[in-house]
Amino acid sequence: MVKELTLKAGTAVKAWTPEEGDAALYGASALFAVLTIALSGLVLYRQWAMLAVGPYVAAAAVSALFGHRRRHLEPPEPPEHDERRARPVRRWSNPRIALFLLVLFGATLIPLSLEVAWRSEGNGSAHVQPEVSVVEQAGRRAAHGLDPYHASVKDGKPVSLVPGEPAYEAFYPYLPLMTVFGLPSSLHAPIRLTDARIAFSGVTLLVVLGALALARAPSEHKIRTLQVLTVLPTAALLLATGGDDMPVVAFLLLAMVLAQRRRPGWSGIVLGIVSAMKFTAWPLAALALFAARNASGRRTPGRMALGMLVVSGPVVAPFLIHNPHVFIVNVILFPLGLSGVASPAASPLLGHLLVTAFPALRHVLLIAAGALGGAVLARHLIRHPPASVAQATSLGAWVMLIAILIAPATRIGYLVYPINFFVWAAMFRAEDQARTLEVALA
Repeated sequence: MVKELTLKAGTAVKAWTPEEGDAALYGASALFAVLTIALSGLVLYRQWAMLAVGPYVAAAAVSALFGHRRRHLEPPEPPEHDERRARPVRRWSNPRIALFLLVLFGATLIPLSLEVAWRSEGNGSAHVQPEVSVVEQAGRRAAHGLDPYHASVKDGKPVSLVPGEPAYEAFYPYLPLMTVFGLPSSLHAPIRLTDARIAFSGVTLLVVLGALALARAPSEHKIRTLQVLTVLPTAALLLATGGDDMPVVAFLLLAMVLAQRRRPGWSGIVLGIVSAMKFTAWPLAALALFAARNASGRRTPGRMALGMLVVSGPVVAPFLIHNPHVFIVNVILFPLGLSGVASPAASPLLGHLLVTAFPALRHVLLIAAGALGGAVLARHLIRHPPASVAQATSLGAWVMLIAILIAPATRIGYLVYPINFFVWAAMFRAEDQARTLEVALA
């Protein structure tokens, strides 16, 4: 019964027009915004939701009207690669573009601009997530020739703290290249011009647009990827409030598109850039090696790995060598909740709930989960190594999802990684299928 219902639901979804798909996504986003207003304990999140809910509702309603019109007034279209097509269908129609721009400004850019402006007017902590201040502080230290990794723990007590700031804001849990986004804050300019969220958002949008311009996937899949990375709550909420994960996700997309285009060297260079920004990029970067192929289709993981090491090695190694203990405390122990200093990353997911109820399980859970998960992943890679970018991305989505759920200290916002990876896997799979069909018809 469940299987039949799932198949029927899947068939119904596939039969939707593009506009009906938009209506479903914008409607779900509106519902998410309403639930955020009602249930979130963070004022910043509620502010975003109150600004975004109107554009989402409007876009959902208008998309539903256009979808209804297309279904009843226009003949059904053949599949995108069907020979019966006289010309490719322009799925990115003017009404869809207009609604996309409405939501982009209404749910992403305007809330971002307002939060930045409100922060500059005073009471900054109420209009920004802690990670923004942490990155800015690291950028200022780097601009003045100081090590961004300075906080540590001695005899169970944090040291080298910044006076007047929470203990966790003295720790820098990112890799060195993330400091680039904080460099503008070292300038003598208003906060509304140097807020790290501006750099996060600008880089994200540029990299995503560049990646999708290079992608050869069917247009509808590229549009869905663009929506998830720019206007849905998976991006809009993060960009308006914090946003440090968004450029990481954007560069990962660019790297996987280059791998799909069989440019392992360039893909490796991009993976090296993002791997020097945050550890959350490493799982997919490692799995991408299995899908590295050159233009002739031969596996070339060495070329991709070389590109990664040439970029990330010279960036990360000096900081690790300079002060190994402080570096490890900041980028490994603190994010995992093992430094003795409470991290603000404490979403009520399975791992966090377990260690909250049973504090003695913190180290046991981490070791057991790492050992068991690593063994299962290794077994899977030996028996069923990913042979394509789609398979590597899909496996990366599952790895990240499970890791996020069982980590002792994590954020619900980290789910942006598996959500995006699943969407990209579908896009790359559709491209592979289209390429196979073209070869068969040739």
